[in-house]
Formats: sequence, C-alpha cells, structure tokens
Amino acid sequence: MTAGQPRFAAKTALVAGGASGIGLAITRRLVAEGARVVVGDVNQDGLAAVRGEFGASVVGLTCDVTREADAEALVAAAVEHFGRLDAAFNVAGASGPGYIVDLAEDEWDFTVDLCLKGVFLGMKHQARQMMRQGPTDGRGDGPRDGRGGAIVNIASLNAHVPMHAGSAYVSAKAGVEALTKNGALEFAEYGIRVNAILPGLVQTPLTRRHFDNPDALAAFVQRIPLGRPAQPEEIAAPCLFLASDDASYVSGASLLVDGAWAVSGYPDMRPFRGPVRWNGGGG
Repeated sequence: MTAGQPRFAAKTALVAGGASGIGLAITRRLVAEGARVVVGDVNQDGLAAVRGEFGASVVGLTCDVTREADAEALVAAAVEHFGRLDAAFNVAGASGPGYIVDLAEDEWDFTVDLCLKGVFLGMKHQARQMMRQGPTDGRGDGPRDGRGGAIVNIASLNAHVPMHAGSAYVSAKAGVEALTKNGALEFAEYGIRVNAILPGLVQTPLTRRHFDNPDALAAFVQRIPLGRPAQPEEIAAPCLFLASDDASYVSGASLLVDGAWAVSGYPDMRPFRGPVRWNGGGG
C-alpha cells in the first residue's frame, strides 16, 4: 500500500453473512477502502439491497454456510469475478435460547452448525484458495511475510462468558475462538493470518429482542462499563484492521470488542428467558 492509497485497494474480500448487521457494516467499510467484495447470505432481500447499493464492486451470492458446496462456491465466485481472494470474514451466526435440560437436539445442531461448522467450512475453502494463489505480490521474504491472505472470524464475548439458556451459542463461539487459533497455527507457513473478533452486545437485526425489551436492555447496559451497546460499524473497524497490512504480525489473536463488558460479567438472563420447561426442574 502506498501513501494515500486505501488499505484494500486492488484486493478481493469475501464476507459470509454480509447482507445485514455486522457483515453488512464490514462490506460497506471494505468497499469504502477500495476492495472488491463477494457477499454470501441466505437473506435474499439483503442480497438484493447490497447489489443495488454497491453495483459492480460487490457480487452477491446465495450461501448457506452450513453447506460445504455453498462455502466452496463463495470462494469460487471471488476467483471468477475478481481473480483471487485476499481477505475473508466469517460472520454468519444466530441462536435460539434454551436451557440445557430443555434444549432439543435439532436446536443444538442448528446453532452449532451455523456458528461453528459454518466457520470451519468457510476457513477450509478460503485457506485452500489463499494457499493456491500465494502472496499478493512479489515483495517480501517468502510465504511467512504475511502476504498470503487474512481470515477474520466473528466469535463472541460468550466464548469467555457463559449465559443462562445459551449453552449451544456459548459452546459454538468458544469453538470458533479455538478453531481460529488452530487455523493460525496451520496456515502460518503459507503467509495466511487468522484472527477472531469477540463482540459484546451489538445492535443488529439478530439482537432486536434485547432492544425491544427495556428491562433486558437495561440489564445488559448495567454490565457494560462504557454504558451502551455497540453499533455494527464499531465491530467492522477492528475486523478490517485485523485483515489489513496494519496487522501483518497479528495472527491467532482474539480481540474483545465489548466496551469492557468482559471485566464485569454477564447479566442474569433468567427473568427474560422464563422458567425451565422440563418438569423435573420444578418449572
């Protein structure tokens, strides 16, 4: 990157889950910084809006990250349209609350597959492409110069802090953090860096239920030393930092972006989740 040149000029990025929330904020920031972007999402309306907003700078593709063929196709689209893949962001995630004794197997599978398996499948094919293509230019001292590519995974504060009725999500996000570190170890020799962002409460469509409940929101804010939730743009900025050359010697890191929430603990969510349904628990 030369002086005055955007950090992602002439680079191609992929955002899995890039049509809303944190993923959309990442997409917007990438385009603003010169990138060409492939966005994968199951949200058809969101994909249409992304195509309309960004035009030729963005390719939108229907993608279920839990399907390996879709994860592979997303990478292939980056190569087909833009010639290579330099940065990838694995953002897609969701969960439904449920106490361990109440949680159905298919509810567990939905959350763990989306939040953890989806990241695994994405990393697998993103890294394969980055290994195939090698560094972005001829500079540097070889594959360990950090120019092979960068992968950023969205984990969660809940990778460190458990919550009532959140066992599947907590487990999946802890897995994302560990998977990130394993990827950093395995891909380093190819110049591929892998890092994780651990957001706290962010105002997105997926967290709307917390913002629609004043008592629940107050319980969250009481635990956040900075006194407010984050906006998606505040997560996108550190994501782009970790994917940029500014972070060329950062790999295997977990960056908490939580307004210092991790130092205060998680609120008791039982008043907002209801009683245990299983009658052996007395609920």
